[in-house]
Amino acid sequence: MRQAEITRQTAETEISVAINLDGTGRYDVKTGVGFFDHMVDQLARHSLIDITLTAKGDLHIDDHHTVEDCGIALGQALSRALGDKTGIRRYGHFNLAMDDTQVACALDLSARPILVWNLPFPTAKIGAFDTELVREFFQALATHGGITLHVDLVHGINSHHIAEAAFKSVARALRMAVEHDPRMAGVLPSTKGAL
Repeated sequence: MRQAEITRQTAETEISVAINLDGTGRYDVKTGVGFFDHMVDQLARHSLIDITLTAKGDLHIDDHHTVEDCGIALGQALSRALGDKTGIRRYGHFNLAMDDTQVACALDLSARPILVWNLPFPTAKIGAFDTELVREFFQALATHGGITLHVDLVHGINSHHIAEAAFKSVARALRMAVEHDPRMAGVLPSTKGAL
């Protein structure tokens, strides 16, 4: 089974994450940051990756360390669960519409991490949540998951919708990329011989 568990403890956060790439999108997310919990729930539901995530962070300072460290731990878990990546599709893409918003995502599970981010927010906050933390999460996920990740806002005017569409579009692209390709069973999807 393609599963992984990661525990990350620093002076700022304590993170525990478990994922199952061959799940049904079940989630149990408790980070103390309500809006972020809702976003990770969307990531699980729409990727069909089961995610259990608990975090205790220095929320008396702000949400930054908690959100970023959750991205680090989820990226590490994703990389571990993928193993050598034999037989996966590797690439994923999705254009997602949500009300006024459309977000496009394209990604490659390449082990060459980079985030290309063209997702401006019209507001600095969604409730009490700093919108800049959406990018911080995906930067950490891409870096520690070994993902080439491109996220682009096609259009949108509502910050909540933009953030949610980003999480959902990345989720749908991940779902495609981590799937087994029946035509590539036992084959690494690269001419280099390694990913």
